[in-house]
Amino acid sequence: MADNIRIDTIPANSFQGITEEYVDMNLIRNGFKEIKSHAFNGTKLNTLILRDNRHLRIIQEDVFEGATGPSSLDVSSTALSSLPAKGLSQVRFLKAVSAFALKSLPPLESLADLQEAELTYPSHCCAFHTWRRKQRENALKNFTKLCDVSETDIIEPTADGVIGFNDIHFQYPDLELDCLNTPFVKCTPKPDAFNPCEDLLGFSFLRSLTWIITVFAVAGNLAVLVILLISHRKLTVSRFLMCNLAVADLCMGLYLMLIAFMDYQSRHEYYNHATDWQTGPGCGIAGFLTVFASELSVYTLTVISLERWHTITNAMYANKRLRMHHVTAMMAAGWSFSLLVALLPLMGVSSYSKVSICLPMDVDRLASQIFVVALLVLNVVAFLVVCCCYMCIYRSVHNPEYSTRHGDTKIAKRMAVLIFTDFLCMAPISFFAISAALHMPLITVSHSKILLVLFYPINSLCNPFLYTIFTRAFRKDVCLLLSRCGCCHDTTDFYRSRSTCTSKISLKKPHSLSFYTYHIKMKDCFLNKGAT
Repeated sequence: MADNIRIDTIPANSFQGITEEYVDMNLIRNGFKEIKSHAFNGTKLNTLILRDNRHLRIIQEDVFEGATGPSSLDVSSTALSSLPAKGLSQVRFLKAVSAFALKSLPPLESLADLQEAELTYPSHCCAFHTWRRKQRENALKNFTKLCDVSETDIIEPTADGVIGFNDIHFQYPDLELDCLNTPFVKCTPKPDAFNPCEDLLGFSFLRSLTWIITVFAVAGNLAVLVILLISHRKLTVSRFLMCNLAVADLCMGLYLMLIAFMDYQSRHEYYNHATDWQTGPGCGIAGFLTVFASELSVYTLTVISLERWHTITNAMYANKRLRMHHVTAMMAAGWSFSLLVALLPLMGVSSYSKVSICLPMDVDRLASQIFVVALLVLNVVAFLVVCCCYMCIYRSVHNPEYSTRHGDTKIAKRMAVLIFTDFLCMAPISFFAISAALHMPLITVSHSKILLVLFYPINSLCNPFLYTIFTRAFRKDVCLLLSRCGCCHDTTDFYRSRSTCTSKISLKKPHSLSFYTYHIKMKDCFLNKGAT
């Protein structure tokens, strides 16, 4: 029966009594929208072809109740979003090509006899791979199942009357026997290098690390934003830049939270969630957050370094310092650039859906390849600019006439920490990503997830602590805030007295470079990013 576009439903008992023999039923290119329960009651199905019924969305659970078979089922080019969990136990061949709405499979136990499958999504073939592995594990625990044991293997004992176990093939490939040389289920399309058969985060230890890093990144950056925004102190250039950096790093924390939550939700059965996740809005949002956060964080760190360098080198010229409107314009440009870069993969330049961790790793087209390589090169250039700025800052304040050895050592150590964290974040990611973008991958996607957790978010984790929370200015803001709640009065009085002393010093007329050097060091403006 074909090309009956006016038939939109197959009701119960539609084929009962037609024949008592096994039949091949070909129901293609019809107007079916739904197949009711018991529709094939009383039939013996050898093959059931429902191909090209593009409006077919529902096959009810008991559709094969009362029927025998089918052994072959074809639902290609339909709008089905699920298959019935009942009545598929005799299916040996399943074809669901171009069934894009079919993003999850029925319980694999309902396909116990399946031998071959042609599906739409590679992740579904992972389902059978995972199922087979679980069967092996269960068999190993019980140690009772054998396979491919020929009659001669069983009935022909050795000379001493004992059956030779070397002639028996076990169902355990881990024992390096030949029982499973052929696949348990022949399935296409096969998973590729970008989407291996594994959970979203792949390794068990990454789950714990991801949650730990996520908690510290989100909590640290939220604390910075809350303290800086609700403080009664004037919003200075440094505080404004710290707020922008905290927003960028908070977005990175939210990205990691999305990845960790999705991994938790799909654990041990990612194959049934992979398509919905990677092609749906979830992965798009996660990809947008991570690219936007990464670029805005790198841009803000570069601006902070340039601003600190400019402030130090022009300490004697107050009229040359950067004003708030200058920095606001610079950060507006940074936000625009970061938003544009994060939106491009959503508009077809590369793609976030290529891999499960939602990074723009699609470099099949030239435009996508140029986009990814250019982005990575810009990040490397930004890192070099930060390094140069800090080296210049150190040279500016490293003056034996005005600074002590202890002060120089402290400055050098802190700069080394800042540059080292930037290097840890940038170097591994840029090196392996550029090689992959040039079609010379040095590591697999599975191993790249280790870089994602251990190196990629280092800046987002460390920035709020190194640039803000560990500074004297931030501690002062916290104490002032707590004092309004009735706590930390002694510490607050101490900070207020220091502020008074500093104000008196600043009123004195400057006479020499030594005064400016001393003033800069007293205020820690060359490193304490949160200082006024």
